[in-house]
Amino acid sequence: MSLQTDFENAVKESTSLSERPSNQDLLKLYALYKQATTGDNNGESPTGFDFKAIAKYNAWKELNGLSGDDAMSQYIDLINSLKSA
Repeated sequence: MSLQTDFENAVKESTSLSERPSNQDLLKLYALYKQATTGDNNGESPTGFDFKAIAKYNAWKELNGLSGDDAMSQYIDLINSLKSA
């Protein structure tokens, strides 16, 4: 299988995990997904009291420079570790 196919399968599997991932794992999944599908985060930082949006923005921003393929691989690895936990 190709990396893209494995990634798409991991995205589908993310919705059927036996346990809800921790908030930290959810942020990591979000950031890796966005980096893999969109690339670097070049948007404006959220302001105000939307702490969830700020956390998501910061998690994605930390991955700037990571290639799409590396982000896909890390996403797949994280899903696999959450499935086996």
